[in-house]
Amino acid sequence: VYSVSYYRPAPGHREQLEKALSEAPGANDTSAGNVLMQHLEGGPWTFLTIARYNSWDDFATGEKNSVAQTTKKDSPWSRMRDHTDFHTDTLTDRISP
Repeated sequence: VYSVSYYRPAPGHREQLEKALSEAPGANDTSAGNVLMQHLEGGPWTFLTIARYNSWDDFATGEKNSVAQTTKKDSPWSRMRDHTDFHTDTLTDRISP
């Protein structure tokens, strides 16, 4: 299972968003690997992240673990929102073994 996310930084917040996206996953994160890519030649997005999960259960557990963090003022989720102008996620699964 893969979560593909696109981000566009808020004006003047490119470095802060890149730093937030580059941070190591938290202790409750259930992803099995993460990749950060950067679009350099203009376009509607600047950063693309791919998070891999070993199963749908791992993905669901990670989402459940992160819900409590969204209400905390200084959580990674809250800090990322301060630096993001646009964000979208797409979930996908491997088709063949």
